Amino acid sequence: MTVDDVIWSFETLGTKGSPRYWGAWKKIAKAEQTGPLSVRFTFNTPDRELPLILGLRPILEKAQWQGKDFAASSLEAPIGSGPYVVDKMEPGRFISFKKNPDWWGKDLPFNRGQWNLSEIRYDYFSDANVVFEAFKGGTLTSYRETSPAKWASNYDFPAVKSGAITLSEIPDHRPSGIQGLVMNTRKPIFADWRVREALIDAFNYEFINRTVNGGTDPRITSYYSNSILGMSHGPATGAVLADLQPFASTLLPGAIEGYSLPVSDGTEANRSNLRKATHLLEDAGWTIQNGALRNAKGEDFTFTILLPQGASVMQSAVNIYIAALKRLGITATVSTVDSAQYVARTQSYDFDMTQYEVSLSLSPGNEQWLYWGKDGVTNPGTRNLMGMDSPAAEAMITKLLTSTSHDDFIAATRALDRILTSGRYVIPVWYSNVSRIAHIKQLKYPATLPIYGDWTGFQPNVWWYQD
Repeated sequence: MTVDDVIWSFETLGTKGSPRYWGAWKKIAKAEQTGPLSVRFTFNTPDRELPLILGLRPILEKAQWQGKDFAASSLEAPIGSGPYVVDKMEPGRFISFKKNPDWWGKDLPFNRGQWNLSEIRYDYFSDANVVFEAFKGGTLTSYRETSPAKWASNYDFPAVKSGAITLSEIPDHRPSGIQGLVMNTRKPIFADWRVREALIDAFNYEFINRTVNGGTDPRITSYYSNSILGMSHGPATGAVLADLQPFASTLLPGAIEGYSLPVSDGTEANRSNLRKATHLLEDAGWTIQNGALRNAKGEDFTFTILLPQGASVMQSAVNIYIAALKRLGITATVSTVDSAQYVARTQSYDFDMTQYEVSLSLSPGNEQWLYWGKDGVTNPGTRNLMGMDSPAAEAMITKLLTSTSHDDFIAATRALDRILTSGRYVIPVWYSNVSRIAHIKQLKYPATLPIYGDWTGFQPNVWWYQD
């Protein structure tokens, strides 16, 4: 690895790679070699997190890509600098990584206790039920269960009873993040916040959660709920209010005054919330005409919910939701596509409503631009699936990146949380503060768990095999 490889990797990833690399590269004014093994980056904007972000960038070998189109799809394995190399793979079936015995970082103190497995293999399936059966049959050695109801009822097969399979619950203390159904505001039908709130009201969370999950997991109440960074649901006060006040005229109702998700009575009828939804839709110009919800132009309120194959839990929730929407005169249908089509369509924002999940940490930073920045309204490949364009949100991202005190950082993040949640872009569902992993008994992990629990850096990084 040379300095030339480093500079080339940063520039190439920042101009031709995934959009998640673009933002950091735009903040680099100059990259220059300062010695045989040293490089200096000069920034063009204040960003206290940027040096750390750059230190996490993958470094590729420049010579490998000479004369090739870096942006073209390929099955050629890149030469990297990590502890594993690609051993075997079959497109659409599996990829296997083998530990590199000559890895340059194997003796560094930082890596002690990490990268213990000699081989890591990922198998691909198009159906979640097939994955579970493959695990039960011994094809897989580890399986994450996302459904608490299935965790309680489906793990009594012989391998569990005999002790060959261990059921581990890994707690965490990270933010809930956001998971649910996102509305694409690039589509005129979702442009009005009153329409989006009506659709949130129509989602009978208490009934759906009890039916699908047994009612065990709590609801996501904001993007940073379950953490110190989460908004309070009453009126904004103190530093949070001061951060929001300059944008008061552009913020949606609830950002400053306070906002909470609707709570139903738990019955399937959900009459109170559906009445509220009807009034909101009427205020937005949608009324019942000849048995269907239509606007002043006579256009039907109809949309499609895009789901990937294998999303059985979300599919069950959506089926209940569609029935409720029908009572409002809304026609919603489901389109299920394979993973390749799903990625292509969500990256190009070719959907009305779709399943959405963004995991958030206790140290939000530059990734927030990729999630909520206005460039994502038109630039493909970002996580801004809702198409939001909020100067207030961008101001809060700038503030949390340039804060010089912990209190200012927390206030800016809480203000951002209010802007996102009151934007009513996503119909939030459930989260879990525990990860459920079923695995063969020979797979072990440390007794002292990280605050993030089962997160990036946990499995397989610090796991090991022991007879």
